[in-house]
Amino acid sequence: MKKIRAAVVGYGNIGKFTVEALEAAEDFEIAGIVRRNGAENKPMELTPYDVVKDITELKDVDVAILATPTRSCEEYASKILPLGINTVDSFDIHTDIRQYRANLMKICKEHGRVAVIAAGWDPGSDSVVRTLMQSLAPKGLSYTNFGPGMSMGHSVCVRSKAGVKNALSMTIPKGEGIHRRMVYVELEEGAKLDEVTKAIKEDPYFASDETYVIEVPSVDAVRDMGHGVNLVRKGVSGKTQNQRLEFNMSINNPALTGQVLVNVARASMRQQPGCYTMIEIPVIDLLPGDREELISHLV
Repeated sequence: MKKIRAAVVGYGNIGKFTVEALEAAEDFEIAGIVRRNGAENKPMELTPYDVVKDITELKDVDVAILATPTRSCEEYASKILPLGINTVDSFDIHTDIRQYRANLMKICKEHGRVAVIAAGWDPGSDSVVRTLMQSLAPKGLSYTNFGPGMSMGHSVCVRSKAGVKNALSMTIPKGEGIHRRMVYVELEEGAKLDEVTKAIKEDPYFASDETYVIEVPSVDAVRDMGHGVNLVRKGVSGKTQNQRLEFNMSINNPALTGQVLVNVARASMRQQPGCYTMIEIPVIDLLPGDREELISHLV
C-alpha cells in the first residue's frame, strides 16, 4: 500500500505532537517539516527528515498539516492548495469558520483539492459528538464546558500582543457553557499591564468571556498542557422528554490536536474536491485500514 506523504507546516507544540502522531501511523510517511528558519538550529528529533523554509522545496507531498497559528491558516492554505496539495488545520475561531470554509471551497474546487478545516478537538472531534447528541435528542439544549486547562489558541493570541514576552491562557468552566479566562502574562521590559490587559480583552478570542489578566515572573512555572471537556445535552427523543446525554474527556491538549490532524489528513485523501469540517466527513474515514474489516469490528 502506498503511504500518504505528509508535510508538517510549523513546529511549535502542535507541530511536535503531529510529527509524533505521524511516526506512529503506519499508513503515513513524513515528507518534511516546514519552519520559518528552515534547517537552522534543526532539533535533534528532526534529524531523519528534510527541514525547509518553503513547502515547494519538498517532493511528492500529498497533504500539508498546518500546525500554525489560527490567524495564518487561511494564508498558508490559499498558497498550498493551488500546488496540488491537500491541507488540514485546527483553525479555532468558531464564529469565522463558515466564511473560512466558503473562501477555501472556491480554491479547492478550482484546483481539485481537499481542505479539512477546524479539525482540532474543539472545534473538531467535539463538534462530531455535539452533532451526534443533537441527532439523538433533536429538541433540547447542549452545553460545552471546557477545562480546567490550557487553551493553545488563546495562549498564542495573547503572545501576539505588544509587550507580552510569554503567556498562558487557562480556561475555567463555570457551568452551562460559560467560562472564565485566567490569563498569565510575562511582560517585556517597559510594558504596562493595563495596556496589555485592554488589548487582550478587546480581542475576539476573549471579548465574550469573563477574563482576568495576571502578571507573573515566569509563565513556564505555571504552565500545564492538560485540558478537558464535558459535553451535556438534555432534550427530547421523538416525544419523550428528559433524555440526558453526557461525554467527558481529559487530555493533553496539543497531543490530541496532533492526532486529530493526522486523522483528517488521512480522511482528506478519501473525499471529493472541496472544503470540509469534521462533521461533514464519515467517521470511518478517520481510521486506517480496510473499510469492510472496520465495519465488522466496530458496528
